[in-house]
Amino acid sequence: MKIISLHEGSYSVAADKKFIPFDSTKDNPKDRPGAIFVHITPFLVETATELLLLDTGLGYTDSEGNLLLHKHIERAGYSSSDITKVLMSHLHFDHAGGMLYQRDGKWIPSFPEAEYYVQKGELETALTRPSASYNQEALEQLRRYGNLNIIEGSGNITPQISYELTGAHCQYHQVFLIRDKKDTAFFGGDVLPEPLQLVRNFIAKYDLDGRKAMELRKQYGTKAADENWMCLFYHEANKAVGKVALHEGAFIVEAV
Repeated sequence: MKIISLHEGSYSVAADKKFIPFDSTKDNPKDRPGAIFVHITPFLVETATELLLLDTGLGYTDSEGNLLLHKHIERAGYSSSDITKVLMSHLHFDHAGGMLYQRDGKWIPSFPEAEYYVQKGELETALTRPSASYNQEALEQLRRYGNLNIIEGSGNITPQISYELTGAHCQYHQVFLIRDKKDTAFFGGDVLPEPLQLVRNFIAKYDLDGRKAMELRKQYGTKAADENWMCLFYHEANKAVGKVALHEGAFIVEAV
């Protein structure tokens, strides 16, 4: 199994839900009161038979309208047409922005050769409950897409790819496990978005059910340590792929 992080940069996010690029070498966090600071890191996972994309970033384009995510994938040595499956933890726009992109005023699937996998309740919530967290215009087009696979609850996409409905961050959030003969990769989306939340064990104010999310992090962290999982942290840069260990009751995350 080969895992590649597609780091899209660092941003500050305030109550307006706008993601503003943040460069720690030039920008002062005090100039952005009330903001939180996050990294955006989708992942490629290559197995013997698949090239998987786990969440799709912000969907930003360059000055010529080319999707930056495509450029990151090409820089990693692949083509966007190589993607076989797009696995979505949830549809908040910082995770789902790159599922489709606009060209000449039309929404175009970013990975037309791939099958997309989305929780039914998450798509229904995004389309029926107005929220700054969702791009409803894009998701309405996604709903009509022929390669969209609507999944429910927990289960298996293939014998190697399983998903689990967790809720906690949002009502229909899901996580993924990808297995091959030697390795297991765990993608926790926004239930386990960065090592810090596992190490410090705190309730995050941006989760729908912060206490449940905290408990899930403990459960997944313990399994990751026991079963030697590679954990993929979407909102992390330096330790985007890490392995978890337990030492005297405390979690330790080492970069892979």
